[in-house]
Amino acid sequence: MNLDASTPLDASTYHLVRFAALVAMNAPDDAYRTHLGGDCTEGMTLDQAQGTLMAISPLVGAARVSSALSSILPIYGVTPDTVDG
Repeated sequence: MNLDASTPLDASTYHLVRFAALVAMNAPDDAYRTHLGGDCTEGMTLDQAQGTLMAISPLVGAARVSSALSSILPIYGVTPDTVDG
């Protein structure tokens, strides 16, 4: 992911903003991999992604948050088999 040199955002904020936009537009799985992909795990921690989802959930709704989670968890190597509970 190339950060635009003209943006004042650091890498983490840049990824979080892009992630929130993808969630808001109910992007397909491929969009998360394309726009966040391998750089995602370096620019945005899973905790930050979860915090972002919690912050935008009242605005975008539970269905979009759930869809986003199922799209990004594999990027972080999380599968249903690795989730406790």
